[in-house]
Amino acid sequence: MKGIILAGGTGSRLHPITQATSKQLLPVYDKPMIYYPLSVLMLAGITEILLISTPEDLPSFRRLLGAGEQFGLNIEYALQYQPNGLAEAFVIGRRFVGDSPVALILGDNLFHGPGFSGVLEQAKSDLDGCVLFGYRVKDAHRYGVAEVDAAGNLLSLEEKPARPRSDRAVTGLYFYDNDVLDIAASLKPSARGELEITDVNRRYLRQHRARMVDLGRGFAWLDTGTHDSLLEAGQFVRVIEDRTGVRIACVEEIALRMGYIDAAHCHALGEKLAKSSYGEYVMSVAESMAAAPVA
Repeated sequence: MKGIILAGGTGSRLHPITQATSKQLLPVYDKPMIYYPLSVLMLAGITEILLISTPEDLPSFRRLLGAGEQFGLNIEYALQYQPNGLAEAFVIGRRFVGDSPVALILGDNLFHGPGFSGVLEQAKSDLDGCVLFGYRVKDAHRYGVAEVDAAGNLLSLEEKPARPRSDRAVTGLYFYDNDVLDIAASLKPSARGELEITDVNRRYLRQHRARMVDLGRGFAWLDTGTHDSLLEAGQFVRVIEDRTGVRIACVEEIALRMGYIDAAHCHALGEKLAKSSYGEYVMSVAESMAAAPVA
């Protein structure tokens, strides 16, 4: 499976702080926002990743992440000149995806929960059509809402309904088989002039090939698209990291634990950031892994 991070848009809901930089490069406590969706793809075992952004912001992402080899990844880049909808990611990324299945994640979404890597790997192995990831919310009318049966099969999809049929919001993480490329290419722009991801999902729904994984209790899903939600996300990360001593979305640590890099390489990455507590943490993780007995 290949992965796409959609990190475009104007970030207008966060003006004026996004007038000079990409929303997805803003800090969420101790790391850039883009680290959080990147870490999800890494936890899913995805190492070939396409990052889509605007002509103005793409050079900044390149400076931050490069080609990804420092994390054992292959990161490519593509331009989205206008925010023409989430489904345009598959039109832009068609060459990159090739004949593979693909995961799409939005650049401003944060996920955290126990055993997340296993959840993602299971969703990959069970993929037949599309898999959405649902999260129970108390204000479902603000989101895309999914109704599912007891087996997780999708029964209906509604976009910001006045009277939601369920409390399961559709999060910004999607797994698709390769058919998504042709489905996205065949879409017509909606009334607001965008290629809608909901239209893609409804196509799979009509084919009875759409499932939803309920992230359930113990998971957190945060959208960092407003000033309040950005602050809440930073506070959430700070509290969890302070109480557990474990960094959320530390891409160097994930790369090490997933076997993409070795402990020596991880330690070298930490040394480059040694003046920060983040760099000290990366080095300590590398040292503990290097000292761990071989099973």
